[in-house]
Amino acid sequence: MMPAGLPFLFYAGAIGLLVIGISGIVLSRNLFRIILALALAEAGANLLLVLAGWHWGGSAPILGQGKALETMVDPVPQALVLTAIVIGVGIQALALALAVRAYRAYGTLDMRRLRNRMNRDIAAAAGIPAESSRDAPAGGRPTPPVPAAHRSGGGRA
Repeated sequence: MMPAGLPFLFYAGAIGLLVIGISGIVLSRNLFRIILALALAEAGANLLLVLAGWHWGGSAPILGQGKALETMVDPVPQALVLTAIVIGVGIQALALALAVRAYRAYGTLDMRRLRNRMNRDIAAAAGIPAESSRDAPAGGRPTPPVPAAHRSGGGRA
C-alpha cells in the first residue's frame, strides 16, 4: 500500500526541479551554470511527463497471461521521455562544447562580458563601429550642456 502523500511528493519534486532550473537559466550570468540549470529543468519536465502517464496501482503495459483487464501504465509518455533524454544529452553536449569554445576564444564564461566581446568582434569583422552605449544620442547629435547648478550638486546654499 502506498502512503497518501507520495504522489504529491513526486509532483512537488518534479515542479521544484522545473522551477529551480528555469530560475537558474533566468538569474545566472555564468554560461556553465545556465547549462546545468537547463539540465535540471529538463529532468523536472521529464519527471512530469512520466507522472502524467502513471496510474497508481497500475501494472507494466505488457500483454500476456490474462493481465489485459488490469489497469496499465500509459507507455507513450515513457517513450517520449526516453526520446527527450537522448535529445537532451545531445543538446547539453553541444552547449558544453560551445561553452568550451567560447571560453577558449574570449577567456570568460560571464554572459555580459561574452556578449560585449562578441559584439565588438562582429562589428570589427563587419567594418562598422562598435556600439558604445545604448543611451548615446541618435544621429551623432551633441548632448545639451548641463547647467552649473546641477553639476555642483544643487544651486541652493
